[in-house]
Amino acid sequence: MTAATTVRVLLADDQQLIRTALSMVIADLPDIEVVGEAADGAEAVALVGRLAPDVVVMDLRMPGMDGIEATRRITRGTGTEGTRIVVLTTFDDDDHVYGALRAGASGFLVKDMALDDILAAIRIVAAGDALIAPSVTRRLIQDFAAHPRQHVRQRELTAITDREHEVLTLVGSGLSNTEIAAELCISVATAKTYITRLLAKLDARDRVQLVIIAYEAGLVSATERR
Repeated sequence: MTAATTVRVLLADDQQLIRTALSMVIADLPDIEVVGEAADGAEAVALVGRLAPDVVVMDLRMPGMDGIEATRRITRGTGTEGTRIVVLTTFDDDDHVYGALRAGASGFLVKDMALDDILAAIRIVAAGDALIAPSVTRRLIQDFAAHPRQHVRQRELTAITDREHEVLTLVGSGLSNTEIAAELCISVATAKTYITRLLAKLDARDRVQLVIIAYEAGLVSATERR
């Protein structure tokens, strides 16, 4: 997505107040526009099929179809693969966050974040990157450390090279491409190439899913987080 492209956003939240607040802020922006609003997951899925937004700002707890199922249907649907999901969560939504991660969400924000941070996240996800609010990341790390996953993804990891294994470990530790390049004494462009290869080999939608794979494979722990 180029700098001149307007990011088309769908707001999915059962709270009218939240949708209205975001809509009012976005209305004044030259590079983001709200193309639709949904009060539940089923309506969000239907609108994505009709409007093809770039990003959906998705609440998790909604009546009827929740945000996890809506995210799963959008990210795995035919013709909706290009739409990316930014999830809005609260501190007591841990189980929902894990479900949304596996459903294909690309961003996780907490509802008490500053509006400017939410807008920045929309731009980041629309550009093809992934983002998790630091507070959500800490909770995820703590949970992975306290409850090791039983189903380690060793089969998928056998397809990657030793260097890709190193890069995946660093991605799971939270390092950016620039930090990975410095750690491994390679260029940033080369680091990006390794990330692209990992996404393809591990059938991961984005960097967020690479982090989850790294944790589930036991490559990193909370104490290794940079």
